[in-house]
Amino acid sequence: MSIQKIARLAGVSVATVSRVLNNSDTVKDKNREKVLQAIKESNYQPNLLARQLRTARSSMILVMVSDISNPFCAEVVKGIEEQAEKSGYRILLCNSGSDIERSRSSLQLLSGKIVDGIITMDAFSKLPELTRLIGKTPWVQCAEYANAGDVSCVGINDSDASQQMVRHLINRGRRKIALINHDLNYKYAQLRQQGYLRELERSQLSWQAIGYASELSFSAGKKNMLQLLAGEERPDAVFAVSDTLAAGAMAAIRDAGLRVPEDIAVAGFDGSGLAEMVSPPLTTIAQPSRDIGRTACELVVQRIENPEAVTERIIMDWHLIERAST
Repeated sequence: MSIQKIARLAGVSVATVSRVLNNSDTVKDKNREKVLQAIKESNYQPNLLARQLRTARSSMILVMVSDISNPFCAEVVKGIEEQAEKSGYRILLCNSGSDIERSRSSLQLLSGKIVDGIITMDAFSKLPELTRLIGKTPWVQCAEYANAGDVSCVGINDSDASQQMVRHLINRGRRKIALINHDLNYKYAQLRQQGYLRELERSQLSWQAIGYASELSFSAGKKNMLQLLAGEERPDAVFAVSDTLAAGAMAAIRDAGLRVPEDIAVAGFDGSGLAEMVSPPLTTIAQPSRDIGRTACELVVQRIENPEAVTERIIMDWHLIERAST
């Protein structure tokens, strides 16, 4: 179905159909209704390339995630996609792994004007290089932090959330609390470690142990937990910075013949569906993952449609969910 056939069905000019498709306010309401009805009846899908040539926009947003296999990242992307569709945009997904070469390859889409804006979930340490590559293209950093510059970002207060989780473990009588963290190139990893250390200091607990997972995976969580169990003193609680790492830690504890939470309590972070699937169910910090994605999309669309929009740093609510693992 072409735009010419839509015009014939509606009994209006091709120019009128074009103005309706481009949301022009110069179309009479009666004619707009005729065009919309003809589009609905014929199941017309606009030619995106033709629209791009007319408007100099692609209505596409590039979404660069650090690891799409991470349940938290997947939920954020769902939120981005839901909001994008509501706003008349589609997304292109790049699983960058925070690898700058893979990011550079994806960002070549900018030179061809294939995308109008970008949402990234890349590590804080990569932001200077990304800033150089992205230039003036509308850009929002999602679930990771931009402390300065002209980059809007959306996330939670990771330090406070981490501190509350450690306090929860202390209130349950735990005194040897270990942390399974991720790569400190990520700002959230720095902040969650900061909250962990701050609460230990506040509670005057000197014992600490920190492991660093190479990736946010079940196997990495299991490997780090085995290393903690091989230490001179066994922890009585473990706080992992993702639910996936926590699930791996629980498996390692069971393999060692120990019980959760009787011997070692385990807590996670993210509030993913995985936290309810493991046995025992996992105590975790629940992030509003889909809302983070939706908000990031709203911000980037604002920047696309109004390049002078102010930079925003939005901190969203989170909450601790207590379950049987602690």
